[in-house]
Amino acid sequence: MQTVHRQLADKNEATESVTRRIAKQLPAKIIIWSFLLFVLVFTLFPVLISVLGSLKTNAEVTAGGTFFPQEWKFSNYLEAWRQADFARFSWNSLFISTMTTVIALLISSMAGYAINRREFPGKRFYMIVQASTMFISIGAVVLRPQFELIVAMNLNASLWGIILILLGSHAAVFFMLIGFYGSIPRELDEAATIDGCSFYGVFFRIILPLLRPGLAVGALFQFRNAWNEYIIPLVFTMTNPKMQTLTVGLANLRYGYNAATQTHLMMAGACISLLPILIVYVFANRSFMQVTAGSVKG
Repeated sequence: MQTVHRQLADKNEATESVTRRIAKQLPAKIIIWSFLLFVLVFTLFPVLISVLGSLKTNAEVTAGGTFFPQEWKFSNYLEAWRQADFARFSWNSLFISTMTTVIALLISSMAGYAINRREFPGKRFYMIVQASTMFISIGAVVLRPQFELIVAMNLNASLWGIILILLGSHAAVFFMLIGFYGSIPRELDEAATIDGCSFYGVFFRIILPLLRPGLAVGALFQFRNAWNEYIIPLVFTMTNPKMQTLTVGLANLRYGYNAATQTHLMMAGACISLLPILIVYVFANRSFMQVTAGSVKG
């Protein structure tokens, strides 16, 4: 009987302990969740305004005063697609963004592997050069030299000229992948080398598959940057409108045939341009939380 009473007392004491712990943690959790909810609303509110604005008439968007459309104009998307020639411009943006992402990931992954696994003359200088491209921005000053360089290479009539220029902004992916390389044990390289694998064989057969989470994250950022680029495609496609990207074509929706501002069509075009980024994020998000821990048994 005493044993039963003791067990009940222990249960009551444990329950009270859990209750006190929850009571202490509750204010902190309320603050954290309130902050996260505020950030969520603050982030999604402009997107919601754009989506609703894309379904209004131009007069309703300009006048304001309404949150939901009085008349849902789904035809705005078809009109924006037709006026901005979205089919051609979407293909140009997709080609530029995809090729820039693939080539940048290849260059960054190979350079990061050499930097992380090898010692060679000029290694520190190379790191400084890569870092300088991130922290030193000279903006539009380089547009003219870049354009003259592309013309001299006879790439001004091709999308490859824009791709070549955009590849210069891969330093962020390079440093990101170096961090992922640090989590891959060097014992894998040594074991593969002992088994007869060459330096390139180790990279492509062993390291690259383990680097998929880092490549996915890098692909998301590189694709987003290339997709949203505006100034470089605008400058390099002035003489050839058929090479314009979606961001440049979207800006052309600002004024219609009668020189009136078409805010509703710009919002519809902006919503259309968001879809590829969302699709890439959905696929890349699967790899965000993956780690390489457990690849080597202790």
